[in-house]
Amino acid sequence: MAQHQPIRKNVPPAGAAEIPDKLYFRIGEVSRLCDVPAYVLRFWESEFPQLKPHKGGTGQRLYRRRDVEAVLHIKSLLYDEGYTIPGARAVIKTEHRQKTSQLPLAIEATSRPAAAIPQLRRLQKEMRDLLAHLSNSPVRTVQSIRGPRTNAASRPSARRSMTDPLFDPPTGSGKSRS
Repeated sequence: MAQHQPIRKNVPPAGAAEIPDKLYFRIGEVSRLCDVPAYVLRFWESEFPQLKPHKGGTGQRLYRRRDVEAVLHIKSLLYDEGYTIPGARAVIKTEHRQKTSQLPLAIEATSRPAAAIPQLRRLQKEMRDLLAHLSNSPVRTVQSIRGPRTNAASRPSARRSMTDPLFDPPTGSGKSRS
């Protein structure tokens, strides 16, 4: 009987690739770094909104370090963990949502909650001082350069009528003398 080959080839983990310290990478360099063909990178750009390389003046894709890291993460999800493209997209979206929903605390995590009490009291005092400062500051209103608006019926007409004393009708019969 013939032996079966594994579906996925053995690849080093995503963190194993050494990313050089450069500002921009061309698509060929990213292709070599990540061991992924350039056409796959272009396809992933259309499938993953997080992957948006900058296009230079010549139209060539210029990847930043975070783009290369995103490519390595996508590759790991697809090739190593076996996700489909929609599944990998969902995983990345939930990871991003978790990162943005958690705000860093000003209080460092300690094993003893009593150690955080002085920090909390100092923060409470700063908040009260800020509130007092904001409530004592004068409120400045913005005044309009123009006067108050009026409706069209109350505005004087731009055209002057014959009964207006400032109206100066043209003199002469309209015929020129020769």
